[in-house]
Amino acid sequence: MKILYFAWVRERTGRAEEELAPPASVTTVAELMDWLKARGPEYEFAFADAAAIRAAIDLTHVKHDAPISGAREIAFFPPMTGG
Repeated sequence: MKILYFAWVRERTGRAEEELAPPASVTTVAELMDWLKARGPEYEFAFADAAAIRAAIDLTHVKHDAPISGAREIAFFPPMTGG
């Protein structure tokens, strides 16, 4: 699946996107964030405050308990404000 990082999540990971194949035990957005945190210090820093990170699966905003099975693209971004 393609993982996209936006704003300060991108800055902290040092990547805008990457193709990943998480293990079968990773079934939700929250579990994916935990798995990503274990990939290195830059990911641990980016996902340190997981509650502040929003996610979208295939362009649809989802909660952290959303299943990731069958997802083609998962995006992570900070909360957005309008103006």
